[in-house]
Amino acid sequence: MFGIVRPCTHRLSEGLRTEWMAHLCGLCLALRADHGQFARIVTNYDGLIVSVLTEAQTGTTPAGRRTAGPCPLRAMRTAPVAMGEGARLAAAVSLVLASAKVRDHVADRDGLLARRPVAAAARRVAAGWDRAGARAGAALGFDTALLVDAVDRQTGIETLAGPGTPLLTVTEPTETATAAAFAHTAHLAGKPQNAAPLAEAGRLFGRLAHLLDAVEDREADAASGAWNPLTVTGTPLTEARRLCDDALHGVRLALREVEFTDGELVHVLLAHELRRSVDRAFGTSSCSHTGLELPEGSFGPPPGNPYGPTPGNPYGPTPGNPYGPAPGGPAAPPPPRPPRERRGLVAGCLVWAGLACTCQMCCGSFEDPWSRERREAPCNSCGDCCDACNCCGQCGDGCCCCGESCGCDC
Repeated sequence: MFGIVRPCTHRLSEGLRTEWMAHLCGLCLALRADHGQFARIVTNYDGLIVSVLTEAQTGTTPAGRRTAGPCPLRAMRTAPVAMGEGARLAAAVSLVLASAKVRDHVADRDGLLARRPVAAAARRVAAGWDRAGARAGAALGFDTALLVDAVDRQTGIETLAGPGTPLLTVTEPTETATAAAFAHTAHLAGKPQNAAPLAEAGRLFGRLAHLLDAVEDREADAASGAWNPLTVTGTPLTEARRLCDDALHGVRLALREVEFTDGELVHVLLAHELRRSVDRAFGTSSCSHTGLELPEGSFGPPPGNPYGPTPGNPYGPTPGNPYGPAPGGPAAPPPPRPPRERRGLVAGCLVWAGLACTCQMCCGSFEDPWSRERREAPCNSCGDCCDACNCCGQCGDGCCCCGESCGCDC
C-alpha cells in the first residue's frame, strides 16, 4: 500500500470509516475483476480518491454498493464496497501510475531491479499494466495516453534538470496526469461544470504527491545516489514547504467551486488528511497558518523548552513520597505479574501474520507476537481531527468545517 493520504481509521467517524473502506475495497476488487488477482498489488490510498470524487458528485446509491465476501484484511468480515465507474476509473489510473513507478525504479536500478533478468520481468509487467489500464480507461471514455505521455516526459525533464531549474518544472508531468484523472470524474458523474475546478485540485494534488515523495526520500536518495528533485535543483526544504502550503490552500479553494452531492469524505481526505500528510513529511504537527516561524532548514520545535521549569523548580516534589500510601490508607498494589513465556520464532511469525491481516496492529490493542506484552497500535496515539488544523475558524485560509460539511469531531 502506498500513497500520501493515509488516514488512521480511528480519526474518522464510524460512517466515514465505512465509506472510506468501501472505496478502498472497491478499488481492490475492481482491479481483481477487470485485471486479475495479481493486479491487486497496485491498490493504493491515493487511487481511491478518484472513486471518492465520483461518488461525492453523484451521491451514494444502492446500485453503487454491493456486499463483498469475507476478507483477511477485514478480519474475515463481509462489508459494503463501492462499485461502478468510479472504482473502475480508479483501477485504470492506479495501473498506469503503478506501471510508471515500476519503470522509474527500473531506470534507477533500485535493489533487485539492478539485475537484468529482474528488470526485464518488471518491464514486461509494467507494459501489461499499461495495456490493461488503457483498455479500462477507453471503456470509460478516459484516454490513459495522457498519463503515459506525462510519465514519458518526466524522464526527459529529469535528464535536463540541474541546479537552478524551477522545481515546478519537474513536477509538471505529475500535475498534468492527476489533473486529467480528477477532471474525468466530473464527466462520469454527469457534471461537466465541475471539470475545471477538479482539474485544478488534481493538478495541485499531483504537485503535493511529487514534492512529498521527494521530501520523504531525500536522505535515502542522497545515501544511495538516486535522483531527487530537491537535491538536483538545489531547492531548500523551506521553499518546498512553501510550495506545499500554497498547494494545500489551492486545493481547498478549488474544491469550494465543485458541486458535490455529499462532499464530507472528500473534505476530510483533501483538507484535513492532506494537511497531515504534509506535516508528516516535514516532521511537523502544527498548522502552517499559525504564524510560527521556524529556523532555516528546520521543521521541528524551536530550540529549548519554552514550558520548562523556572529556576528553583517551584513545582518540585515535597519532602517524603507524595505518592506513597497515607497512614491508614490502602495497601500497596500487588507486585506485577511475571512475564509470560516468549513464543518461538515460527509461532510468533504466525501470530504476527494473523494480527497484520486483521489490522489489529494498525488500530487497537494487541499482544506482542513474540514477547506477549500488551501493545498499543500507533493509531491510538494519533490525536483527533483538530490537532493538525484548528478547523473552528483559526486557519487563515478560511477552512471552517464546523459550519460546512463536517464537524470538529470529523
